Amino acid sequence: QPRASASRRQDSSLRNMAEWVLVIVVAVSLSLIIKTYVVQAFKIPSASMETTLMVGDRVVVNKLSYRTHDVNRGDVVVFWRPPRAPSGPDEPAQLIKRVIGLPGDTVEARDGNVYIDGKRLDEPYLEEGTPTLGMDVPFKVPEGQIWVMGDNRLNSGDSRVFGSVDIDTIIGRAFFIIWPPSKTGGL
Repeated sequence: QPRASASRRQDSSLRNMAEWVLVIVVAVSLSLIIKTYVVQAFKIPSASMETTLMVGDRVVVNKLSYRTHDVNRGDVVVFWRPPRAPSGPDEPAQLIKRVIGLPGDTVEARDGNVYIDGKRLDEPYLEEGTPTLGMDVPFKVPEGQIWVMGDNRLNSGDSRVFGSVDIDTIIGRAFFIIWPPSKTGGL
């Protein structure tokens, strides 16, 4: 009888271990699938989006967003570094900026303000008094592309530097700040 009891305990231990291994494998697989196709955390690498997003803040990026609807003006998007963007060994492969111009828009800056198709763009996300410089010549955004800019206009390498961005290079839309805890909330 004692041997039968020891054998049952050993079988039970092996079953428990197998169940835990299965649970861990499923959890890791699901997290990889979710990170690859659904949502991903992204760490802010530069000051280009200050004061909306500070260096080191973390946001959640919805990777499915643009499969269900078009890109919207004002969205904060993460995208692959364009080939025309200056880069170096310490530069991130992914950038985060705000969508300013949509396909077909004519974007320009006059007197420190952005104009879309001749109408001044209301930009409540900018710190008061933030001028937009370096866009003296109107630019028509080609089909399939967007014009992006950082909220920190005086310290942002954006479409003013590298031109418009292919919509196909967008990874997703940043929609929620998860770090630091004091800033947790929607974008």
